[in-house]
Amino acid sequence: MTETADDLSAPLGQDKPRRKRRPRLPFTAMQALAVLLGLFLLTFAGFAIFNKDPLGGEPMTRIAIRENGADKSPAEKPAAGHGQDGKQDSKQDGKHDSQETPKQAAPGEQKTVTMIDGSTGARHDVVIGEDAGDKAGAASAPPPVMAGINPKLLEKSRYGMIPVVADGLKPFNVYAADADRAKAAKMPVVAIVIGGLGVGAAKTTDAIMRLPAAVTLAFTPYGTDPGKLAERARAQRHEIFLQIPMEPYDFPDNDPGPQTLLTSLSADQNMDRLYWHFSRMQGYAGITNFMGARFIATEPAMQPIIREAAKRGLGFFDDGSSPRSIAAQAAANQAMPFGKGDIAIDVVPTPTEIDRALNKLESAARERGAAVGTASALPVSIERIGAWTKTLGDRGILLVPLTTAMLKSKSS
Repeated sequence: MTETADDLSAPLGQDKPRRKRRPRLPFTAMQALAVLLGLFLLTFAGFAIFNKDPLGGEPMTRIAIRENGADKSPAEKPAAGHGQDGKQDSKQDGKHDSQETPKQAAPGEQKTVTMIDGSTGARHDVVIGEDAGDKAGAASAPPPVMAGINPKLLEKSRYGMIPVVADGLKPFNVYAADADRAKAAKMPVVAIVIGGLGVGAAKTTDAIMRLPAAVTLAFTPYGTDPGKLAERARAQRHEIFLQIPMEPYDFPDNDPGPQTLLTSLSADQNMDRLYWHFSRMQGYAGITNFMGARFIATEPAMQPIIREAAKRGLGFFDDGSSPRSIAAQAAANQAMPFGKGDIAIDVVPTPTEIDRALNKLESAARERGAAVGTASALPVSIERIGAWTKTLGDRGILLVPLTTAMLKSKSS
């Protein structure tokens, strides 16, 4: 009865078991994910900042190159003993040799390995194999000397023949195109420089054959055989200049090409690249910048280039694309023939705009006595410039090679 009374007097619902609370973490899943992502980004940023890798993580391979005698045994093995013991020793030695002797390369087998300098990122191709010397020599053979070149004005470099002053003769004077300089001194003159030639045989040939001989042609050092095209231009009595690729402000997004002169390189490194450009052809009266708005405005980088070109008897033409250029002052310090572009003729490559630019060039020549226009070898540019030059003399202006305009500007 007592148990029954207790059951009856007990409040309803008090004997139900309580639910256990599940343990909760002090943070949510999204918070944990955000922390992990932050740690990953922090690790990546630290690696990028403190890891010294000039190649920016570019894959690279390290190999060991043995010398010619590396595969030879350092010492002859002792002669095998007599009897059974000697035979066993001989067999064991034979097994040991077969395991440790490196596999010989097949005769004539060659491999080209690109070796990267970890401090500068410079690349060097090395040919490995029996005929490596012959192959490497053929691959790096210097360009042939062009016809009509004075051999006294050439000096051998590791890349090929480069210009030099000899017997009082300078390439600027020897390779300048013929012109009536006495007449040029008495009337306004205009020079036209067509750049970007050598890459694209069709457009280069078009400029060579369709434009008057007094138009100066500027060749880049690139292309399959720029020397052959430059030789053809000289055969048509065109004066030629060599364009030197230089660093623009938006490098490397805008890259002039291999062996570009860079403000980040040392003077010796840029000089080595300059010699490579010099060797690509001969017969040029001077050099000019190809792009290079940053380089030509950086005095520590530009001064050694101007000094070297002046020492080798060349002139320098600034295409006028960089308003901060220090080339004029640097050339004046070296008493070097210098010229600068006044009007870019085909910035807008339409017949109307090209004709308008040519009219401005005429006005500049009348005002200053000499003016220089620059253009590329676009078909529309060649067509309009060719038509314009036919009647230029009738308007009292003389078309002259670039060297003549440079000399007149210097004397005036």
